[in-house]
Amino acid sequence: MPFHVETAFIIDGTLYTLLVFSLITWTLIFFKVWQFAKNNYYNKRYGYAFWNAKDLRAAEELPEEQSRGPKARIAKCGFAWLAELNDPVAAASLKFRGAPPDLLEQALRKQTQDEQRRMESGLTMLASIGSTAPFVGLFGTVMGIMNAMHDISASGSASLDVVAGPIGDALIATAIGIAVAVPAVLAYNFFLRRAKHHRASLEHFVDGFLHIAFGEKSTQEKE
Repeated sequence: MPFHVETAFIIDGTLYTLLVFSLITWTLIFFKVWQFAKNNYYNKRYGYAFWNAKDLRAAEELPEEQSRGPKARIAKCGFAWLAELNDPVAAASLKFRGAPPDLLEQALRKQTQDEQRRMESGLTMLASIGSTAPFVGLFGTVMGIMNAMHDISASGSASLDVVAGPIGDALIATAIGIAVAVPAVLAYNFFLRRAKHHRASLEHFVDGFLHIAFGEKSTQEKE
């Protein structure tokens, strides 16, 4: 009897675990949809304002409501770095030892990586749930069948009416595990693809910023 109680407890724990997995999955899905939509809107808005500015100074002084999102933060990182480069005291530090274009690119790439990590946060959880949920459900099914066999043995009858119900209930755990895993896997693949597009867009912006920054500086030096 103690074994019977313990098995039933494990089955219930399995189902509750799958319920938690499902709640986490759908919370992450809604959050990532909102995050990607928000950042896409901010990036388009800032990109339009940035590339329509007459020079870098005008781009740096864009209104705050237009300077939001990953691209805006990357640009702010670039503006801050250029301001330090023009400061004689700061420019004498080890931070600025090397070719300025390479150093600025390094700073912008680092900021890009930080932005990408924000966009990819939560994807590991989706992948983990997608890969483990079916096995958690299968574990619940195995324990459920063991529990059903214990009931059948206790009743002393192996008729179809006695066997079908408990085993059918046990198989539900596997079905629930698959139902939890499918949305997690689909969402992971979708958001991973969106994250790759997002990174490509940020890298394109960094390339353009570098070209503009040192293109303007070369022109000013010639004048």
